[in-house]
Amino acid sequence: MTFVVTESCIRCKYTDCVAVCPVDCFLEGPNFLVIDPNGCIDCGVCVPECPVEAIFADDDLPPKQRHFLALNAEIAASGKWPVISVQKAPLPEHERYKAVQDKLQFLDRNGA
Repeated sequence: MTFVVTESCIRCKYTDCVAVCPVDCFLEGPNFLVIDPNGCIDCGVCVPECPVEAIFADDDLPPKQRHFLALNAEIAASGKWPVISVQKAPLPEHERYKAVQDKLQFLDRNGA
């Protein structure tokens, strides 16, 4: 099992989760975070830290978010995004986007 960052993170990028991760398995993109499934130890301490409830165990992913399992793995394997282990301020537009649904079209896959 692994944990997965889903759509709610896009254009918010709260980093409360990375501050508690004991193995530094989060990677940072321009407007989204992913969890490296090869580094995740399935502890789940990140889940309650996310203010927008964007993190799920892979077995608990809502049906509309299941494609994020492959997306997290793909981005992590690409090597384009650096590891993030220190909490930062959320993106400037986080308040505007935290309740927005269907944000996949806003995902920036470029390097951070």
